[in-house]
Amino acid sequence: MNANRNIYVVLTGTGTAFSGIIKWFTRAELNHASIAFDKELSEVYSFGRKKAYNPFAAGLIREDFVHPFYSSADCAVYQLSVSKTEYEKMYNHVKGMMEQQDRYKYHLLGLIGVLLNVEINREDAYFCSHFVASVFEKSAVHPVAKPSCFVTPEDFASSLRAHKIFSGKLSYYMRRAHGKKVHTSGIHHSGSAVQASVASRMMRLQEERVEGVV
Repeated sequence: MNANRNIYVVLTGTGTAFSGIIKWFTRAELNHASIAFDKELSEVYSFGRKKAYNPFAAGLIREDFVHPFYSSADCAVYQLSVSKTEYEKMYNHVKGMMEQQDRYKYHLLGLIGVLLNVEINREDAYFCSHFVASVFEKSAVHPVAKPSCFVTPEDFASSLRAHKIFSGKLSYYMRRAHGKKVHTSGIHHSGSAVQASVASRMMRLQEERVEGVV
């Protein structure tokens, strides 16, 4: 296979209450999996919370790793080389799903199925690592040797160990990948009002974490 494009699997751990529930099922510190189509992690897709501060509204999402919600998240990034054809096949599959984004639901029962080693089918429903593995199933690339409905974030960590390009704070990776864009996005150019808005969002996030909302 002529490998000339890169696909990225991103594992994250936010330390929130809902993340702790998922951790109980997956037995992994980094318990959320996403698929990215660029090294800068600008195009990242997964199944998770649709609103950063509401874990109960979940489904197919495009993730924004620059959001303050991820400011203290740990992560691991894995890079896989694929052919241009395989890349486009996976990318177009995800974009097609995004065009009907509202039809897809978060498959919480599927996590129970992983725990019991029983496949629990639900139409148009996925959990995060299930989704990522299913995207690979649309191509000839299979990083984990098991059906997508049983794949956990830890399976990716084990199978892709040799492909790891980063492990540490997600915020550091994003700063390194984007340079000053992450530090100055809308702050130095918009004045103190935007600075106050960012500070307010950060305070709100910390308060909700203390209260167990996220």
